[in-house]
Amino acid sequence: MPTPRHHLNRQRRRQALADQPVAARAHAPVGLLPEPDARPGRRPAAEPVREAPGTPVEEATDDRPAKEGARGRAPLVVLCVLTLLLGGFAGWAHSRAGELRDDPARGNTALTDLARTSEIKGQTTAAVAALFSYDHADTGPFERAGKTLLTGKAVEQHRTLFAGVLAQAARQKTVITTTVTDSAVERIDGDRARVLVYADQSSVSTAGTGKQRSKTQDQGVYAGAMFALDVVRRDGRWLVENIDTFGR
Repeated sequence: MPTPRHHLNRQRRRQALADQPVAARAHAPVGLLPEPDARPGRRPAAEPVREAPGTPVEEATDDRPAKEGARGRAPLVVLCVLTLLLGGFAGWAHSRAGELRDDPARGNTALTDLARTSEIKGQTTAAVAALFSYDHADTGPFERAGKTLLTGKAVEQHRTLFAGVLAQAARQKTVITTTVTDSAVERIDGDRARVLVYADQSSVSTAGTGKQRSKTQDQGVYAGAMFALDVVRRDGRWLVENIDTFGR
């Protein structure tokens, strides 16, 4: 049976509980787990999260070096491409230049080397006058021209052309005069050239006297001629090496 002392202690405990704030009684610790500190201004410390064994750890990687490396390689790639393009162009240009040099039409300097063209025309005009003119009374210039202005197969060609004239020259006392009216250098290839020649030729026979001389002999024979000469430069002079009469 409770004693008066017990009643007194029970009343004191009830009075103490009645005097406590309601919030304090609601957050009184219950059980074994500790309650968070409810004091204002403080936040509960976060409990560290432990990773499970075997879980790979992802490391933050900085991709700036990779980007800088890519930017550094870009100019090198462009330089390599330009080198290949320039190399290809150089090869094409060299090949094209070789084709142009090998083309006979491109190698013709008749229209570009005016000084040499004029030289060839002048010497060819003089050579034609000497080689195709003949005077029975003075054969020296004709013979010297054949020895000094001809070379190669032109020597035999010239002899064949004048064979008939020379056979009758002494009897008919023939005088042949050849004058170049025009000429054109068709091609110049180094020390060789081809010249197209237009010439007037007159032939007069002085044989016979009085009635024995015909009217034709007095007037002479005039004719135009067209032929081509292939010339070659030897010791500063242009010599005739081929006479082309175009099949006539």
